[in-house]
Amino acid sequence: MANISVLGLGNWGTAIARLWLLEGHKVKGWTIEQEVYESITMDGINRKYLPNHSVEGLDVTMRIEEAIEESEILVLAVPSSVILEVVKDVLPHLHPGHVLLDLAKGLAPGNQLISEAIHAMLQEQGMANPLAVLTGPTIAPEAAGGVMTTALVASEDDSVAQRLAQTLSTPTFILHPASDPVGAELWGAFKNVVALACGLVDGLKQVGDMGGDNLKAAIFMAGFKEGCLLLPELGARAEVAFGPAGLGDMYVTATSPHGRNRSMGEKLGTGLSLEQALEEMHMVAEGVRATQMFSDRAIDDDLNIPFVKALNTLLEGDITAEECCRRMVALG
Repeated sequence: MANISVLGLGNWGTAIARLWLLEGHKVKGWTIEQEVYESITMDGINRKYLPNHSVEGLDVTMRIEEAIEESEILVLAVPSSVILEVVKDVLPHLHPGHVLLDLAKGLAPGNQLISEAIHAMLQEQGMANPLAVLTGPTIAPEAAGGVMTTALVASEDDSVAQRLAQTLSTPTFILHPASDPVGAELWGAFKNVVALACGLVDGLKQVGDMGGDNLKAAIFMAGFKEGCLLLPELGARAEVAFGPAGLGDMYVTATSPHGRNRSMGEKLGTGLSLEQALEEMHMVAEGVRATQMFSDRAIDDDLNIPFVKALNTLLEGDITAEECCRRMVALG
């Protein structure tokens, strides 16, 4: 059994903490949210993010140094927008035996991948801790409830990926090792962009006749096609597109009613502005930030990404959801 620290107790961090607790691992959790801390401490449930599943036995703290002491695996389960700040707080307490597992995918400031930025921070401190990323079709409430779930755990060191997959897999949470963390991370971020776009269709269906499965399928196809062209240019291996981190994760994120990026797109599809939609979300919709950052990366690298450009134009408030969908479908 492993000693695991889960840093960040949103819905996914709480769900995997539950899975590993049930498997007999010793799990500690860290949160900055007082209400989450009190809910888990007093009732054994994270009422804010995962109210229907017990995490009885989870040792939770609001002090990051307490969370990681005696642990072997540090799971970074915080949003991509804050993960580097959390890593900065972790560094003074890190020891050589810690393995880092990153659940936040995407681009950091400076258009680096999150994993690349973490590697750079470690190197600046003279550290060489192993780092892996985990991504795949993982809707948190389903995984927490015991629905069979697969994901990819990827590291440049194949032995690290193999060891993590073996240690952290459970009878219902099956991890596949891989050696392309760049591809896994890029697809893990890009699928949120496509999910946001597909959510527009659900919103349009609520307010008119334009939304429907035909349109959603066309948008899904256009988004996947652009990902297959764009992400290899950024360093992903082509085959990642057709595995759990690519097509698998994109499908579930774009179609599940639990997907927060699809839900965010749905709000935009009903006519809400980005600011109005964000006010109604209590969980982070990573697709908004991913769309903006892929757009910046494309400008820096002189890449043509009309699908992402259309969605980013909508987020900036310059076109309607209907026009955004029209532009995306025209790409097919």
